[in-house]
Amino acid sequence: MPTASPTAFDCLSQQPRVREFLSVAAGEGRLSHAYLFVGAPGSGMLEAAEAVAQAVVCPSGGDGSCDECIRVRHHTHPDVRFLRPEGTSGYLVAQVRELIEDVSRAPVRAQGKAYVLEDAGLLRGASANALLKTIEEPPEGVHFILMARSAAAVMPTIASRCQQVPFRIVSPGAAERAVELAAGTVGWEARVALAVAGTPQGAAEFLASSERRQVRRLMVRTIGELSRDDAWDVLRSAKGIVEAVKAPLGELRGEQEAALGESADYLTTAALRRIEDANKRELTARERSGMMEALAAADSLLRDALLRCEGVREPIVNEDVADVVERIASDSCTEGVVRALDAIDVASDDLAHNVVPQLAFEAMLLTVKEALACPPSSR
Repeated sequence: MPTASPTAFDCLSQQPRVREFLSVAAGEGRLSHAYLFVGAPGSGMLEAAEAVAQAVVCPSGGDGSCDECIRVRHHTHPDVRFLRPEGTSGYLVAQVRELIEDVSRAPVRAQGKAYVLEDAGLLRGASANALLKTIEEPPEGVHFILMARSAAAVMPTIASRCQQVPFRIVSPGAAERAVELAAGTVGWEARVALAVAGTPQGAAEFLASSERRQVRRLMVRTIGELSRDDAWDVLRSAKGIVEAVKAPLGELRGEQEAALGESADYLTTAALRRIEDANKRELTARERSGMMEALAAADSLLRDALLRCEGVREPIVNEDVADVVERIASDSCTEGVVRALDAIDVASDDLAHNVVPQLAFEAMLLTVKEALACPPSSR
C-alpha cells in the first residue's frame, strides 16, 4: 500500500497547493490516469511530474530515496518515459505511435508506468488524434503527465481528458530562498544557480555538482576572452565546453551498463532492448540539458553586461565575475550585446532541433565574438 504522505512530493515546497493535492492523491492510491500541468517554465512542473512518476513505480508509493525513485529522478527508469517534440513544429505522428505501442507493453520493473510529455501545446493534428483514445482509456497502471504553459495552448480534445493542475509563478525572492535552504548557500551563488538551472531543485543540484559548475566557469571565461581570441581559439573553446558537458555522462553510461548486466539473466531480449533504448534517451536528454545550462550561463552573463552598457547600476547576478561583466560592457555596446543574446537564442533553438552541439556552439561563439566587437558606426 502507498504511504500516507509520499516524501517524493517534498520537493514542491514552492507549490504547496500542488504538493498537498498530489501527495494526498498518491497516498490514497487515487492518482489520475492523466494530468495536465499548466504554468510557466521554472514553476516546478517537471519536478512534480517526476514525483508523480516516482509514486507510480515506487514500491513504497514514492519514498523519493529508493532505487526506483532515483532512476526516475535521473530519467533512467525503463517504465517512465520523458518525451518532448521531435519535429520542427511539434510531436511527430511516428513518435506518438511508438509511444502508444510502448503503452501496450507490460512494465519492465514496476507495477505501473508513467509518460511525461513536455510542451503538450505542440501535440497537434494527427499526433493529438492518435493519442486521444490512449489518454482517455489507458491500460491499468498507466499514467500520463502533460505539461504546457496554459490549458488554452493544448488542444481541447486533449485537455478535456486530463485533470488540470495549475502552477503559480514562483517569485525570484522565494526561489532564491528555497535554493539557499536546500543547498546551504547564500546570495549570488543561489542567483547564479537559478539563472543556469531554472528551478530551485535544479539550482540545488547544480550547486552540488562540481562538473556542472565547471562548465559554467568555462563558459564565463570563454565569453570574457572572446575579444582577445582568434577564430581558432574560439573553436577550441567550443570543443572544450562540449567535452566538459559530456564528461559526467561517462559515469552515467557505466552505471547504466552495470545495471543492464545485472538484469540480463532474468529479462527477455525485448525488455533488455527497451532498457537500452531508455538509457540512450536518457544520455541524450542529459547531454542536451547540460548544453542548455551552458547557454543559460552565457545568457545570464551577457544580460548582466547589458545592464552595465545601459548604465543600470543595480546588483548583477554574476557577482563573482563582476570584472568580466564590466570588461564586456566597456568593450562592447548595447546593440552588440543584444545581437550576442540573439545568437544564444539561435543556438538554443538549434539544439532543440538536434543540431550537433559542437557546431551549434562554434557558430554561437563566433557570432557572439563578432557582435560584441561593436563596429564604430554602432557606438
